[in-house]
Amino acid sequence: MAFLVATTLFLFGQLLLCFSQQVRGVNYTFMREAVEAPVMAYYDYIIIGGGTAGCPLAATLSERYRVLLLERGGSPYDDARVLNMAHFADVLADTSGASPSQRFVSEDGVINARPRVLGGGSCINAGFFTRAGPGYVRALGWDPKEVVSAYQWVEDVVAFQPELGPWQAALRRGLLEIGVVPDNGFTFDHILGTKVGGSIFDAQGRRHTAADLLRYSRPDGIDVFLRARVARIVFSRKGTKPVARGVLYHDARGGSHMAYLNHGARNEIILSAGALGSPQLLMLSGVGPADHLEEFGISLVLDHPGVGQGMSDNPMNAIYVPSPSPVELSLIQVVGITRFGSYIEGASGSDWNSRTSGAAAAAAAQVRSFGMFSPQTGQLATVPPKQRTPEAIARAVEAMSQVPDAALRGGFILEKVLGPQSTGRLALRNLDPDDNPTVSFNYFSHPDDLRRCAAGIATIERVIRSRAFSRFAYPNFAFPATINVTAEFPANLMRMRGGSDPRALEQFCRDTVMTIWHYHGGCQVGRVVDRDYRVLGIEALRVIDGSTFNASPGTNPQATVMMLGRYMGVKIQKERMIAEGSGIEP
Repeated sequence: MAFLVATTLFLFGQLLLCFSQQVRGVNYTFMREAVEAPVMAYYDYIIIGGGTAGCPLAATLSERYRVLLLERGGSPYDDARVLNMAHFADVLADTSGASPSQRFVSEDGVINARPRVLGGGSCINAGFFTRAGPGYVRALGWDPKEVVSAYQWVEDVVAFQPELGPWQAALRRGLLEIGVVPDNGFTFDHILGTKVGGSIFDAQGRRHTAADLLRYSRPDGIDVFLRARVARIVFSRKGTKPVARGVLYHDARGGSHMAYLNHGARNEIILSAGALGSPQLLMLSGVGPADHLEEFGISLVLDHPGVGQGMSDNPMNAIYVPSPSPVELSLIQVVGITRFGSYIEGASGSDWNSRTSGAAAAAAAQVRSFGMFSPQTGQLATVPPKQRTPEAIARAVEAMSQVPDAALRGGFILEKVLGPQSTGRLALRNLDPDDNPTVSFNYFSHPDDLRRCAAGIATIERVIRSRAFSRFAYPNFAFPATINVTAEFPANLMRMRGGSDPRALEQFCRDTVMTIWHYHGGCQVGRVVDRDYRVLGIEALRVIDGSTFNASPGTNPQATVMMLGRYMGVKIQKERMIAEGSGIEP
C-alpha cells in the first residue's frame, strides 16, 4: 500500500511538473539563440517571424516536416513583464533596443508599437480574444469547419473567460440599457450586441501567448532561433520566374547564417513577420514597386506595385471617466458591437505599478500611469497627433505626477471603427531590416470612418449617463475640482453637454485619435498574395500573417491571426500529402 501511495504521489508530481513546464514553455529543447545556429542548414519550411501567426504555423508544419522558425526578438519567458498583466504598460513604455516592444511613429503622428519577441503581438497587447464573424470567413473563402477547428486548437491553450469586476459589469449593463442588444453573455463569437469576450490573461493575471502554442511542435521537427535578424530572402530562377530558395540572417553578434530549402517541389519559405515586417522584407529582398526599390539601389527580383499598399490601422478614441467609487484593474473584457460599425470597450484602473512594494513602490509612485492609455506608452490624446513630441510626452508624465490620487480613480471607455476603410502605404526608410519603415494610415480620410467614430463617441456619452453606470460617473459628468489641477492633465476629459454637434465630434475624433495596435495590410490578398497566400509571380514563397488582411477581423485580430497560422498549416499539410501520394506535381 505504501508503495502504491508513493508511486501515485510520484506520478501526480510528475504530471504537475510536466504541466508547469508546458505552461511556462521554458523547456523547449528546440529553442536556442541564433549564435548557436549552423552557418548553413537545410529545411522543408523556413518561417520568418515567430509571432502570432508564425508560432502556430511552425508547430503545425513540424508535425510532418523539418521547420526552421526565425524570430528577431528574444523569449517571452525570460521577461516577467511580458507575462504579468500588471506590467502590461511597462513593456509598451520600454523604448530600449532590447525591449519586446519596438516603438514606431506613423507619418500621421500617432505613436504605435510593433512586437520584437517570440509570440509577437500576443506578448504586448491588451489580451482580448474574439473570433472573426461568419461574413469575414466567407469573404476569404475559408472552410468554416476547419476555421472552427483551428480556433479551438488555439483556444485550448491561450484563451480564458474573464471574471468581471464591478466596473466592467457596469459597463456591460450600461451598453445593454442604451440599446446595444442583445445580451450575448460570454462568447468568443463575433455577434451584434453586447458580450463578454475571451482573454489571453488567466485568472491569476498571467499572459498566455502564441509562443505557448509551440508546445504542439514535434521537437525533432523544428528549430527555433532567437535574435535571428533576417536580412533578405534569396531567389533563383525557373525560366523567367523567381523561386525562393533560402534566407540570409544574422545573429546577435553579427555572424551570418544561411538557411536553404531542401530539394522538393513543395518546400517553401513563409513570411510571417507582421504588417510592417513582411512587406519591408519583401522590398529588401527585391520584391516591390520597381521605382521605389531603385531609389535604394536594391536589385529588382519582381516589380510588385502592391507591396506596401493598403496599410490600415483601426483608429481608437477614448474618454476618461473619473469615478466617485473605487475601480478594479482591468483590460478589455466587454465589447458592444453596434449596428453602425463602431465597437465600444473599456479598461479601468491606474497606477499599474502599485502592486510592487518597498523601494520599487516608492519609485513607481513617481511614474504613475493609466496603463494602455498612458503618455509613457505614447497614448497622448490631449494634443493632436502631429504634436505628440517627446517633449509633450515628458510634460504629460510630469503633469501626472502632480495630480491628486482621487483624479486618477476611474476608467476609459473607448470606441474603435469597423474596418477601417481609410488606407495608407508603407515604404522603406533605409536598408536596415531592424529599423522601422515609414508608414502612413491616413486615419479618417474616408468619411465613413469619421461618421462611425462620431456615432461611437455619442454612444459612449449615453453609456456614461446611463443608470447602470451611475456608480462610476459623477452626476451630469461634471468633473470634480481635483480634475482641473493642471491644464495639461494627461487624459482626455471631454466635457459632455448633451446634443453634441456632429462636426465637433468629428474634430474630436481627428484630434484625439490613438492606435489600438490593429494595423494590417501591405501584402493583401488579391494584391500581393492569392487566396492560398502564395506571393503572386513567385514560386515557393507565401505570406501568412495580418499583412494579408484587407480589414481587421472581428473586434480584435489576434485570435484570427493565430487561427490562420494553424488553419494554413493544416491546409498545406493536407494538400501536400494528397499531391505527393498521387504523384501530382504543383
